[in-house]
Amino acid sequence: MLNLVLFGPPGAGKGTQADFLIEKFQLIHLSTGDLLRTQIAAETELGLEAKSYMDKGFLVPDSIVIGMIKSKLQENKNATGYIFDGFPRTVAQAKALDELLNENGTPVSGMLCLDVEKEELISRLLGRGKTSGRPDDQDVSIIENRIQVYNEKTMPIKDYYQAQNKCHKIQGMGSVEEIAQRLIATVSAL
Repeated sequence: MLNLVLFGPPGAGKGTQADFLIEKFQLIHLSTGDLLRTQIAAETELGLEAKSYMDKGFLVPDSIVIGMIKSKLQENKNATGYIFDGFPRTVAQAKALDELLNENGTPVSGMLCLDVEKEELISRLLGRGKTSGRPDDQDVSIIENRIQVYNEKTMPIKDYYQAQNKCHKIQGMGSVEEIAQRLIATVSAL
């Protein structure tokens, strides 16, 4: 089983690149952002609670995210692999993911770390905000806070996976196709 963690700051292109990897390797896409937005749109209790964090640019608590991921894994027990997009975001989540996957004898195969310059991230997110309607993509101060939260709370995951020799740095600048080819080449070598 191929289990990939697609990693990078907000605006790195994780969702876009996940599509290429899903098609190439026949993976199930587990995007916590999509899961959360679905819950928000349905105005569930979970969604409303998550929205209060997301609107301020903060991370949604682990208990909410881990519960959603566990549910999705149980719904897709016969999958050939997963791509985790936007999860894990903390070392505690990475450990919880390892526990969930190891229960089935299917550990994380690799973490693909998209490396993108801060100015490019801000530009991409503001551009997305014009078409998505997402308020967290339309305010530079919220975007900068999201990047700061990523650097402080999410970046340590890189060390966690490096210690397992599973971290693969991918240049995230360039055309969508160029970045996709770099990712595909890396995954093919795993």
